[in-house]
Amino acid sequence: MNDLAQTETSSSLVHPIESQSTEQRNYAQKLKHAFAKTMADEAIKIESTLTLNDINEHKSIVPHLIVAAREFADLLEDSSDILHLFNGIGRFCQGQTQYAAAATFYEECRDRIEKRLGDRHPAVATSLNNLATLYRSQGRYAEAEPLFKQALLLTQELLGDRHPDVAGSLNNLALLYYSQGRYAEAEPLYQQALLLTQELLGDRHPNVATSLNNLALLYYSQGRYAEAEPLYQQALLLKQELLGDRHPDVATSLNNLALLYNSQGRYAEAEQLYKQALLLRQELLGDRHPSVATSLNNLALLYESQGRYAEAEPLYKQALLLRQELLGDRHPSVATSINNLALLYESQGRYAEAEPLYKQSLLLLQELLGDRHPYVASSLNNLAGLYNSQGRYAEAEPLYKQALLLWQELLGDRHPDVATSLNNLAALYRSQGRYAEAEPLYKQALLLWQELLGEKHPDVATSLNNLAGLYSSQGRYAEAEPLYKQALLLRQELLGDRHPDVASSLNNLAGLYYSQRRYAEAEPLLKQALLLRQELLGDCHPDVATSLNNLALLYSSQGRYEEAEIKAQEALAIRLSVLGEKHPDTLNSLLSVKGLRVQNLLQCDQQTLFAILEALAPQANFPTLDTEAMLYLLEDIATNPELLHVLQQSMLQQT
Repeated sequence: MNDLAQTETSSSLVHPIESQSTEQRNYAQKLKHAFAKTMADEAIKIESTLTLNDINEHKSIVPHLIVAAREFADLLEDSSDILHLFNGIGRFCQGQTQYAAAATFYEECRDRIEKRLGDRHPAVATSLNNLATLYRSQGRYAEAEPLFKQALLLTQELLGDRHPDVAGSLNNLALLYYSQGRYAEAEPLYQQALLLTQELLGDRHPNVATSLNNLALLYYSQGRYAEAEPLYQQALLLKQELLGDRHPDVATSLNNLALLYNSQGRYAEAEQLYKQALLLRQELLGDRHPSVATSLNNLALLYESQGRYAEAEPLYKQALLLRQELLGDRHPSVATSINNLALLYESQGRYAEAEPLYKQSLLLLQELLGDRHPYVASSLNNLAGLYNSQGRYAEAEPLYKQALLLWQELLGDRHPDVATSLNNLAALYRSQGRYAEAEPLYKQALLLWQELLGEKHPDVATSLNNLAGLYSSQGRYAEAEPLYKQALLLRQELLGDRHPDVASSLNNLAGLYYSQRRYAEAEPLLKQALLLRQELLGDCHPDVATSLNNLALLYSSQGRYEEAEIKAQEALAIRLSVLGEKHPDTLNSLLSVKGLRVQNLLQCDQQTLFAILEALAPQANFPTLDTEAMLYLLEDIATNPELLHVLQQSMLQQT
């Protein structure tokens, strides 16, 4: 976009006129003024979200907009026309992630407005706000904040405290604080903006609906779902009443409410709203629109949450292709789609397919947004998570640390994303048995979430659960149990009794009891978790397979080998169907089924079976007892009557 900034005057639609009289000079000035005014009107047509068609439509006129802005803007009597010219060019650059060029035009606009009108004029406040908004989109929060504050104070001074533009400025500053995780500072500003809008414009105005939506989003991010839902519903009803049922803003409200329901595990309600929003956008905007791609992505995300991977994948791919077609291959939304598809593949254990996508998304974000952006930190974190899942700990650790440092630098030490990063690094250390390093990070993440989000938030429950898991891994059962119970009660209170996270808490508490051989207490919890997952997620979800597998382990430990084998076979069938035969969980299930079959035949516990396999491995030319070796030996025992008889006799002699 720098080439636009260097466009020569000769490219203008108006060429220099050599005048020889006052009349000719006046005529030339009128032509230049008319040209500048026409260009200002054209600049208004450039929207903030641009498709490739939009870019192609506007790109031929933009060089002339630049000439009009830089050569003839002083001829425009109305300062708003100057704003339109420079801001239109800025939006054109910003819409293509040409942020440096956009900043140049926004800054030049501010300087020209100040030169003409002085530094105390509403147009200056507008210019400051536009520049601050650009900085916020780049993650340059420290630079954006003083500009937003300056715009707010200037608007209040010039227009008074009770003006719609003041409400807009309050909303913009609140959004900045929200982006930084400064929720306690954002909330009063959002509330003030809402009350002011209602007072000035009445309760039934589109701006009121926007304010309701913004406040609801804040509450949603804080896990205050009971407060967010009525606001989202109120915003939706207001938009429907004011704009009609068939309006793009109505589709946006449907999407937001669906997102809330998805987080609450209310999947049937969420799916209906997501589909309604998708159909509405397709009808109003056509099948080829960025908002349609967003709807496809969100519906895919819902299906992924439910383990409906086969339904999610084509939607993710459709959203990606649509964004590439509409926005070009080099756009942040394309990077997001690539990342989401990678997440899906990782969930399915398709690591070889996920890794190049994660790397592609990371490189694209670094190229478009620079190395120091929150989205880049998220991308580093996701790639680290993939390596962690694969046991590639040495590769995961530096990425997790890089993401943590980047979040701390950009967002400050006290932000929810920093807590997430601390938690993830702790989980990596736990996976490696580096418990002494994991514990302080888990505790730091917990304290940070409690401070930022309050004691009653789903992320706090997750943090309690993770710290309990660490203690359980160390055999510190007395410390783990109250934390598991606290996490369970908190999830039940915040999310209701029927939520997937509640099922996870029940499962984890049961796992603790299992480790302590408290089988009578573990079994009802495992059964409750299984039934809840089947009800919420369907019979063919990976979490259902996990519950079945855990029940199999419990029954095996109790010597109930036949019951255990049945549960293990059910878990294997689900994993084969959903995850495929090459997924690590599927291989573990296959190993469990074969192992339980032999345990049932020999009537031996798991420890005895492992000793038998260790003894047989060298005879079968297996140097190590890995998964492949165990699967081969277990199959050999189960299908070789002679070997089975020898082992049975050996065990009888030992008893």
